[in-house]
Amino acid sequence: MIWTIIAIVFAGLGAAGIALILRKLTRNKVPKWIIPVFAGMGMLAYQIYYEYDWFDHQQQRQPEGTVVVSTEEGQVFWRPWTYWFPMTIAFSVLDTNNIAKSELNGMELAEFILYRFEKQHIDHVSVKAHVLNCETAELLPLSSERTLQFERLRILAKDDILYRSVCHD
Repeated sequence: MIWTIIAIVFAGLGAAGIALILRKLTRNKVPKWIIPVFAGMGMLAYQIYYEYDWFDHQQQRQPEGTVVVSTEEGQVFWRPWTYWFPMTIAFSVLDTNNIAKSELNGMELAEFILYRFEKQHIDHVSVKAHVLNCETAELLPLSSERTLQFERLRILAKDDILYRSVCHD
């Protein structure tokens, strides 16, 4: 977070420097108020770039063997540009290296962990264990006590990326 603030300040200083050069090149015919306007626009432009680049940056930081299984795009009222160009605000990642498969009553079961990343003022990561029945495509989350949460049962489509990544790899 501190590096983001430092980058925003330097973006503002750089843009203000461009405005200052413009004033000098025009022999001060460009008004003085252009300097703080350029500084503000530079800071805002960097902030917008940083927010839209967040998903790609987080994806690059994931270890080998991870698969992004879902993304969420959204709008934020204090970022009006997101109403025209929604940004990724959350995504879920499957670690394919740690899938534990077993068989029960002739059905293949797979236990795995999903990591959910949310863009907030400080990025939030939540970890949730799941069990997927590869025959029926039933997905059940596990509680912290390692018990199945039947009230949160979900049936996945056979072409869902989560289903394909867990059961067919």
